[in-house]
Amino acid sequence: MAYYDEQLQLLQQQMARKNHEETKLKQLYIQREELSAKVYELKKSKLEQQKDVDQLEGGSLSSFFYAIIGKKEEKLDKEREEAYAAKVKYDVASRELSAVEEDIARIETELRLLGASEKQYEKMLKSKAEAIKSTGSQEAVEIFETEKRISFIESQRKEIEEALSAGEKALVITNRILSNIDSAKSWGTWDLMGGGLISGMAKHSHLDEAQNQVEDLQIQLRRFKTELTDVKINADVQVSIDGFLGFADYFFDGLFADWAVLNRINESLSQVQNTKKQIESVLSHLRTIDTSSKAELERERMNLNVLIKGVKM
Repeated sequence: MAYYDEQLQLLQQQMARKNHEETKLKQLYIQREELSAKVYELKKSKLEQQKDVDQLEGGSLSSFFYAIIGKKEEKLDKEREEAYAAKVKYDVASRELSAVEEDIARIETELRLLGASEKQYEKMLKSKAEAIKSTGSQEAVEIFETEKRISFIESQRKEIEEALSAGEKALVITNRILSNIDSAKSWGTWDLMGGGLISGMAKHSHLDEAQNQVEDLQIQLRRFKTELTDVKINADVQVSIDGFLGFADYFFDGLFADWAVLNRINESLSQVQNTKKQIESVLSHLRTIDTSSKAELERERMNLNVLIKGVKM
């Protein structure tokens, strides 16, 4: 029986893992399709915006017209800002798509290794069922059912732990972004008070770092959402999770035209703080579920020990 128990537990864990990864893979396929379309559109937008810049910088009629009315530099600055914003959004979406494709490749490889687990489990299950029947023991049947419940709860806890890990990584990146934006805000205040070149350079250095980290955060938020696929969560928490995928878009919208203005920095700070609260809310919910699952697991293990001690050989 010990051999059957050990093998069945291992196979059940593999089956649960396979089901979990298959669910994640379906989500990743959807994400890949959506991101591919998004990257295509953003690439078109990037090229169009750059074309507008090139026309104004060159000898186009638009360039001539704006030069005559004395608005060329103003118009050129605006077009450069829009071109840069389009490029950044394209770069972020491209990195997201690459990350999703990497996750798909990894999961597909893992699923190939787990492919035969169901058949092996059914075969082993039949063998153990026959062995239990031959004993005629009700205790043996109860032990068997308890072991199945334990294995299921352990698989659930593993999924929750993976989701917690992804969320905690996102939270770390969020805190780094907040630190950089807060520093940019401090330097920006000094800049308005006449801080000069040094304060301006320091402000933009922190903003550049925040921009890079936002790209990392968007990828991690997508992975966090994917890890939550098989975890049962309430409607309010689901709303927070759904909002993760658009984080980079609303962060970068209208960002570049007035980074020098403090109220824009404050707005971005507020956006990141809101996302942090959402992450913390989901993590809190996950920890509650994990605590409940841990207590349930302990109860089942205690029940198993009682059953085992009560078996008469």
